[in-house]
Amino acid sequence: MQQRVRQAVDRLVESGAETGVQVAVYRDGRQVVDVVAGAADAATGRALTSDTPIYCYSVGKAMTATVVHVLAERGVLGYDTPVAELWPEFGAHGKEGVTVRHVLTHTAGVPGLPSDTTVEDLCDWDGICATIADATPWWEPGTKLGYHAYTFGFILGEVVRRATGRPIGRVLREEVAGPLGVADELYFGMPESELARAAVLDEPEGKAEMFTSLPEDAPMFAAAPKAVFPDAAFGNRADIMRAEIPAGGKMTARAIARLYAALLGEVDRVRLVSAERLPLLSSVAVKDTDQVMGTDSALSLGFGVGHPVTGADTVFGWAGVGGTYACADTATGTAYAITKNRLGMDFSTVEAVTAAVDGA
Repeated sequence: MQQRVRQAVDRLVESGAETGVQVAVYRDGRQVVDVVAGAADAATGRALTSDTPIYCYSVGKAMTATVVHVLAERGVLGYDTPVAELWPEFGAHGKEGVTVRHVLTHTAGVPGLPSDTTVEDLCDWDGICATIADATPWWEPGTKLGYHAYTFGFILGEVVRRATGRPIGRVLREEVAGPLGVADELYFGMPESELARAAVLDEPEGKAEMFTSLPEDAPMFAAAPKAVFPDAAFGNRADIMRAEIPAGGKMTARAIARLYAALLGEVDRVRLVSAERLPLLSSVAVKDTDQVMGTDSALSLGFGVGHPVTGADTVFGWAGVGGTYACADTATGTAYAITKNRLGMDFSTVEAVTAAVDGA
């Protein structure tokens, strides 16, 4: 498998389809693939390494969901706990019935941010949470599904902060990444001192112009307003890299794959959730047409169910803007991650690497 993945990744980089790619695969709690190729920074030629963090956008939703499940495992909060019970301000304008379960399944009815939201707003935790708390729901909580692109992370992050007294980034480090030995490879917000380690994002020619030419009322901008749409320029900003935005994450492939492996079972004697809780992460809880994106969606508590290329329904995970992906497969005991710094327009790299992992 290591050889097949190496060949696939080398072809992608040598062809110019990708700038830099990391792939890590765990099987039954043991890492069996660690492949890296290409540059962390195309302009300087700095090499990508296994410990280079990459901003992988919504792949980081797995980190947020995992923190919530770990706290639920310990009885700190419950899935049916009303958000307003921990965060009273959130109950404004008919949101008092929104539960943690609703947020995990993107059915809370608060999928969007105001159209005039700025990058500076996203970097102001208290300010953006106050804005979300004052929002009016788009639908009755629990009745419809719609991708909560940014609000997923801020709502759950504030729930975690209210329940534990600690920012979610600290909880991630202390309760998840630290025990797994990857505290310096999984971040919501990276410390200033670590930013030089991160990969620099880039895009295929014409991709940025394609997004900027879209109309203001394009469905994707309902969840992620145009000024904060996650393109390469956005992801390379130092303030965004430092900010805790738990709808996404900065990570290495080996770290996020290790997290998924520790959801499936033990990794070096660390298991993040019990075998009894695992079905809540891996089985469909809600299946409906996404009110924001217009596509059919199947979600567990906190994860997408079904592989984006193969369609395998034993797989749960998250994809990110630009074609990154990480997941776990309960049928095979396999967890893997594909992280990269070129924000492509499809899942062709995921398709190539998945075929190599599966032996096709």
